[in-house]
Amino acid sequence: MRAMKNTKCRSITLRSLLVTLTLIGALVASGCNTMEGVGKDTEAAGEAIQESAR
Repeated sequence: MRAMKNTKCRSITLRSLLVTLTLIGALVASGCNTMEGVGKDTEAAGEAIQESAR
């Protein structure tokens, strides 16, 4: 019985680790897309300022 309980603990721990890593990966990927959008917006604003200064 003890071996069966130990296996369940490992399974739950492994599943929790997998879920956590998946969520972290999703957050990192969405963060990269957000930062890319901010960079594009900043670049567009800088170009607009340069054009108006000419």
